[in-house]
Amino acid sequence: MYELTTEQDDRIDWGKIAEDYAKYRPGPPPSFYQRLLALGIGLPEQQVLDLATGTGVIARQFAEQGCRVMASDIATDQVAMAKALAQNQGLNIAFQTASAEDTQAPNQALDVVTANQCFLYFDTQSVVENLIRWLKPTGSLVISHFSWLPDVDPIARASEELILQHNPNWQGAGYHGATRPSYPGLSPSKHYCGYFYYDEAIAFNRQSWMGRIRASRGIGATLNSEQVAAFDAEHEALLRQIAEPEFTITHRIDAHILRPGTVTTG
Repeated sequence: MYELTTEQDDRIDWGKIAEDYAKYRPGPPPSFYQRLLALGIGLPEQQVLDLATGTGVIARQFAEQGCRVMASDIATDQVAMAKALAQNQGLNIAFQTASAEDTQAPNQALDVVTANQCFLYFDTQSVVENLIRWLKPTGSLVISHFSWLPDVDPIARASEELILQHNPNWQGAGYHGATRPSYPGLSPSKHYCGYFYYDEAIAFNRQSWMGRIRASRGIGATLNSEQVAAFDAEHEALLRQIAEPEFTITHRIDAHILRPGTVTTG
């Protein structure tokens, strides 16, 4: 789940699934933000930067909580969708189209930097150097994940098997719920100051689960439109066989919290 080959990375285009992403990938549940608040993250007036924001799910939630929010993403279409959604909600978020490595932020000004379901795509050393510049001495980096568990949920497992039939190069299958991924330059023994994980059943219906799978790097972000349509037809038939009209999928939510005073590039 946390590994990505350069070859696969070159084929990913998140921009072309911006609409599905906005509709079917709502991001972590409310319980995630409640846990972060208990740790002092996401408080009103905190300055927050959300990296690889996608359609701005994390950014918009923090803005609703009263944070002063910046957000960046490399995909122009995703940023456009994020801006539109923020505007519809009456939220003031400073968006920029940029990779995490090229994102611009004021020095020693940020209370929180978030990276949800995306840190594996970054050049870690470059991003860590940015973090050292951006974060206040008491600021936090939050690396988080929100992933279904195919070993626990048979519907998720069956959907993964179908993804692999249509896209054998997909590297995201078989996530076992690993709770402490390894990132170059970030040491659990030196840099971590907080960490949690838990499982939660997330509600779907057949249409929303189809959309969720379409809005993934295994399908919508890598396959062409004809391939996506072929997958979608088979996926719908499969779900009619194995799933009730409404169901839940067990997901693992985790957050890894680090401080800049102990983050180094070594």
